[in-house]
Amino acid sequence: MSLSDEIIFIRKKGYCTQVEFAERIGVSFSTVNRLETGKMSPNVSTMKRLKAYCDALNIEFCNVEKAWLEKTSDHAESNANKKYLLLS
Repeated sequence: MSLSDEIIFIRKKGYCTQVEFAERIGVSFSTVNRLETGKMSPNVSTMKRLKAYCDALNIEFCNVEKAWLEKTSDHAESNANKKYLLLS
C-alpha cells in the first residue's frame, strides 16, 4: 500500500473520522486530509505522533514506517537527480 493508504488504514483501524484523527495526533484536519490524499508526506514529528497513536491502540506501525521511508528515499533521490541535472 502507498503511504497515504497506510495512513487511512490506521485512522480507520482506530474508528476515527479525519477530524477526530487530527485531534488525537495533534495536527490540523487539513494536514490529515493532505496526508491521506498524498499531497504531502508526514515530517518526523508527525511520524512520531502517528507511532504514538498506533502504540496506544495496538495498531501495527511498521507498514506506515516502511512506506514513509520508501517515499522519503524516493524524494531524496529525485532531488539529488535534479541537482545533478542542474549542475551538468
